[in-house]
Amino acid sequence: MNRSKPLVLVPGCNRPVGDHPFHIVGKKYIDAVRLAGCLPLVVPASTEDELDELMALADGLLLTGSPSNVHPSHFDEEVHNPELPLDPTRDAWTLPLIRAAVAKGLPIFAICRGFQETNVALGGSLHQAVQEQPGLRDHRAPENQPPEIAYAPQHPVNIMPGGVLEQLLGHGTVMVNSLHGQGVKQLAPGLRIEAVAPDGLVEAFSVEASPGFSICLQWHPEWQAAENPVSMALLKAFGEACKDYRASGNKPMVEAVRDPET
Repeated sequence: MNRSKPLVLVPGCNRPVGDHPFHIVGKKYIDAVRLAGCLPLVVPASTEDELDELMALADGLLLTGSPSNVHPSHFDEEVHNPELPLDPTRDAWTLPLIRAAVAKGLPIFAICRGFQETNVALGGSLHQAVQEQPGLRDHRAPENQPPEIAYAPQHPVNIMPGGVLEQLLGHGTVMVNSLHGQGVKQLAPGLRIEAVAPDGLVEAFSVEASPGFSICLQWHPEWQAAENPVSMALLKAFGEACKDYRASGNKPMVEAVRDPET
């Protein structure tokens, strides 16, 4: 049977539940893929040969947020705070997955951790503690608050002129939530800044090096997305890009994106 909807890969996190390891994806990310008009496929950590087969199936890639951080060894730093969670299993396959997706022109929508790992995968680095950097505000969520407060709008972001976000949302500013302790330190080559926070921290970028659609956001547009016109505009654009990619049929490969660690 032919599928009527484009298929979007959603890589899972790795976390113990009781005494057993689980692959986990937040429901809000699956809901966001469906709001985009696409079919979500949650995928676990995969081997190289599985990655190739998954890429052949995929019409889009959504990279989720997570409590875990990208391991700083991927940008040549030591762990700053060993109390913060890491997910090296996710790193081991999503970083090459991102490079493969960029090379193939697969539509990409990256959120929070996904935004950070895209920057790292393509050769950038991260502040491990944004709140400790001179001139930058504390971008973490309020402690011990229910989700409706933690995910409430916290600050505006300034949309950069001439970019993808301006085409989708118009010029000016939008209010966003803020729940991250890490952020872009050095932007990877081939990335275009799409929005910045008032303190100058990068809040959105696109992948100029990719022949396909890409939007990477530090905030969480998936939170109550159906009630948020900005979120719906972004998801609709992602969904349309996935449909166009599926309809194109040929899905040409371009020159592979180099692994910054080699």
